[in-house]
Amino acid sequence: MTSSQSLRNATLEIEKHVSRGGWDGPIRLFALVNARAALDSNPALAQELPADVQADSITDPDVLFSVEQEGLPEVDSLDELLGHIMWPNEVDGAALSVERVVLPPSAEVNLPKDERELTKAIEKHPDRQDVRMVAAVLRTGETWGAIRMKDHDADDMVLSGPDIVEGLTEILKATFE
Repeated sequence: MTSSQSLRNATLEIEKHVSRGGWDGPIRLFALVNARAALDSNPALAQELPADVQADSITDPDVLFSVEQEGLPEVDSLDELLGHIMWPNEVDGAALSVERVVLPPSAEVNLPKDERELTKAIEKHPDRQDVRMVAAVLRTGETWGAIRMKDHDADDMVLSGPDIVEGLTEILKATFE
């Protein structure tokens, strides 16, 4: 398996994990770590990793596992949160899960300029879509993203690809610079 395939698998696994918690969840941040390298440097970790990750790491040097970052600081924006994040060298990548409301481009034409009015208009708009986006990046630059729409809330309806959430992957990449 290539590192891109491992990143894809890790991203979709994180998206499924987050989806089990339902909608209206907080921002969630995950470190991505190469399983083989982590096990080589810390054999005791084998007791904490799922058996399938351990087994896969024997045959595939690119397998990643995720570690959710708990106790994130209270911030006003995603940029502010990610601006405080610095990853140690042992972290090979990161993933981020956020929920947003999106509108089709045609609906954005007549939106109010005032921020409070804009928020109200978006919340009540008949064409709004609630989505959960998971963006993932590797320190080496590869990216993958996943989008789940609330109206199509099923694992087989999740959209994914390397460039599907470019804005999020770009700001997540900055945490490695």
